[in-house]
Amino acid sequence: MKRILVLALAISASVVAAAGVSKDDQAATVHILNRITFGPRPGDVERVRAIGIKRYVDDQLRPERIPDAAMSARLGGLTTIGLSTREIAERYERPLMEARRERKQNAQGGEPEADAQKRPPEPVREAANSVLVELAEQKILRAVYSDRQLQEVLTDFWFNHFNVDARKNRDRFLLTAYDRDTIRPRVLGKFRDLLEATAKDPAMLVYLDNWMSASAADPGMPPAAARRFQPGMRRGPPAGAPAPAPKRPRGLNENYARELMELHTLGVDGGYTQKDVTEVARAFTGWTLENPRRGSGFRFEPRMHDQGVKVVLGHTIKAGGGESDGEQVLDILAAHPSTARFIATKLARRFVSDVPPPALVDRAAARFRETGGDLREVTRTILTSREFLSPDAYYAKVKTPFEFVVSALRATATEVQEAKPIVRELQQLGMPLYMCQPPTGYKDTADAWVNTGALVSRMNYALKLAGNDKDLALTLGAPEFQKR
Repeated sequence: MKRILVLALAISASVVAAAGVSKDDQAATVHILNRITFGPRPGDVERVRAIGIKRYVDDQLRPERIPDAAMSARLGGLTTIGLSTREIAERYERPLMEARRERKQNAQGGEPEADAQKRPPEPVREAANSVLVELAEQKILRAVYSDRQLQEVLTDFWFNHFNVDARKNRDRFLLTAYDRDTIRPRVLGKFRDLLEATAKDPAMLVYLDNWMSASAADPGMPPAAARRFQPGMRRGPPAGAPAPAPKRPRGLNENYARELMELHTLGVDGGYTQKDVTEVARAFTGWTLENPRRGSGFRFEPRMHDQGVKVVLGHTIKAGGGESDGEQVLDILAAHPSTARFIATKLARRFVSDVPPPALVDRAAARFRETGGDLREVTRTILTSREFLSPDAYYAKVKTPFEFVVSALRATATEVQEAKPIVRELQQLGMPLYMCQPPTGYKDTADAWVNTGALVSRMNYALKLAGNDKDLALTLGAPEFQKR
């Protein structure tokens, strides 16, 4: 019964306030905690009221000032989350590839093997899978326990904005560094910096195929070299190794250029054309990987680059610019008014409502332009706005499965001894972490998550979490707990 009362206090804005505390003050505090954190924990309402909402928001916007040493102990058992991409490749990816190669060679010329025999040994597969599982575990543990809650909310938001699916080629071995080193440190920095970091990250280069994009008509690469060259490989084989079989040039790939404009910057109605897509793709030829199978990072390869003049959104990029062609494109897109509005709309949708107030979007977009895309200041504009603090915004958002699961753990003060079952639970709820296939990422609007099947699955999770406590299970499954 005590847990039920604590939970009700944490999630309901309609409880009777303590002596001297107005109902409106209580509701506003709960609202703040529901939006800029993954939900209140027991005692959070009192802590925020003690320092004041303004001070709490200011502190969360400066996560480096918030002590969070306890997270190190909670994450200590996850051995892969601190490894470099090179270390992950050597310890987990390479053994998996070698086991597959060995099985394939053994099967050649013999009787067909059963499917189970064709797969690498179970210990090798489990070790390789542990990289992604531990990455998902750390995300859950940080969301539940970190005191830097806004940073965790924004890391989730920006990863989803620059989505990469772990199931694409070798991306499961690249996402640890992408989440840790590319997204997390930049969620409150300049948008332009975040944009370039994602453009050069191996995970994004693989996911949207830009690492293979090359100019087939590059006059700087002789035809014979073009036939031999493969993106990400050095010029020629190692000494003593057989020469690789001739391969056709892979040619121009527009996947990244299209998603860069449609999903990362301008938005689908941002004013670009198919011609712009092609020109942007040409600018990013040669943005590839150095020895991808060894976990190396970004490399610009001049032999793959289209050296000609490009015209992007009316801006002329001179011939012979090399790597700077792509950087100029990022400058153009980051400074474009459509980008300011698109990013402001998405942030306002995340924090305020599925259809954010136009006046708030206007102010946030203006702040984006005034500050050169300073995400801390744009976020501050939204979190201190009258629209955000309006009672109309209270419980206007439906929680995603990830938010629902984490907020339940926080509200009930459940001690998470093992995060793997929660990783599996999110798969059952239709939101496997780091496995959203389309580049759009998971939707942040109610229509994606409100249906009979989804609500039944959430109730089943509530029953598991509550155990034999039926009252608590009903509380967790109540409509108000589905919202934030």
